[in-house]
Amino acid sequence: MHLLLRRALALGAVTMAVPAAITATSGVAHAAPVAGHVYLLSNQVSGNRLLVFDRGADGTLSPAGSVDAGGTGTGGGLGSQGAVVLDESGRYVFAVNAGSNSIASFRVRPDAVERVDVVPSGGTMPTSITVHDGLVYVLNAGGSGSIAGFTATDGDLTPLAGSTRPLSSSAAAAAQVSFTPAGDQLLVTERATKHIDLYSLDAGGYATGPTVAPSAGTTPFGFGFDNKGHAIVSEAFGGAPDASAVSSYTVGVGALTTVSASVPTTETAACWIAVTTSGRFAYAGNAGGSITGYAVRPDGRLEILDADGRTAAATTGITDLALARNSKFLYARMSDGTVGAWSVASDGSLSGLGSTPGLPPGAAGIAAA
Repeated sequence: MHLLLRRALALGAVTMAVPAAITATSGVAHAAPVAGHVYLLSNQVSGNRLLVFDRGADGTLSPAGSVDAGGTGTGGGLGSQGAVVLDESGRYVFAVNAGSNSIASFRVRPDAVERVDVVPSGGTMPTSITVHDGLVYVLNAGGSGSIAGFTATDGDLTPLAGSTRPLSSSAAAAAQVSFTPAGDQLLVTERATKHIDLYSLDAGGYATGPTVAPSAGTTPFGFGFDNKGHAIVSEAFGGAPDASAVSSYTVGVGALTTVSASVPTTETAACWIAVTTSGRFAYAGNAGGSITGYAVRPDGRLEILDADGRTAAATTGITDLALARNSKFLYARMSDGTVGAWSVASDGSLSGLGSTPGLPPGAAGIAAA
């Protein structure tokens, strides 16, 4: 069943806030041409919805309505990165329904977003999802924890029979699953065990593993990859004040080699990572209320951009992070129910573009196009 979200078009309309409970047909016209979108999840127990924001050419956002995700949320933080993601083409969105143990897919059209499919996640409490070349894997963080695979054809999801694999521990508190850039391996961060799991993928999309690698620092959480394939991983250090860090690794076949070990953010609870498409910069979102930028050298070494760790300050906590595909704009889900926005300069510095309201308490995930 397709559920459509259509943007209202009105000459002379201006950006404005909308209530947290947005209906499927509501929207606000953008005064400037729409250059892209930002997607989040409402994650409500009463029903999960994909929340859509229009992105203007200047990086500012306007609420554009929502689409029923076909399941329910948990109403609280998922402790993850990657609850909602885009495929390589930007034409399909994939998201978790953590409260009803399912995943959903959506098609992005020029004037609408429509839900395509909803299927069981193959486990309990899916919190992170990843897609590469028509193959989808989901991290089920509940129960004993697992990953499970699916194929995606024009947004239609089909479970990959027999693809469920365990994590390193039944008490992993896993945070994220993601394909490597080549798509031949999966990585999973485990907050509770201080482990990073690696799974090798065969030609049929089936995973072997996990091979378990130690994290350089405590509480590995979110991660991304530079354009050389290095993994850049945040380390929350259990939320200890001003103690979080970011590490980088070379990813081999079933192995990680540390490049930069626990480079301090000097900030609190670095949980989310966004890496520019050029691979030159990485940003850590700190739940304590700031963003720490790093220069990423060609060999994967990390160098903090600002000695005090505050490439961007925030008046409230950062609770997830995503870069637009052109890497010119950085977006954060904020703990006060807004979406924060920054422009990214050529030297990696950030300039604030304000914040846009419209998120209910317990919202989850963020992805940008």
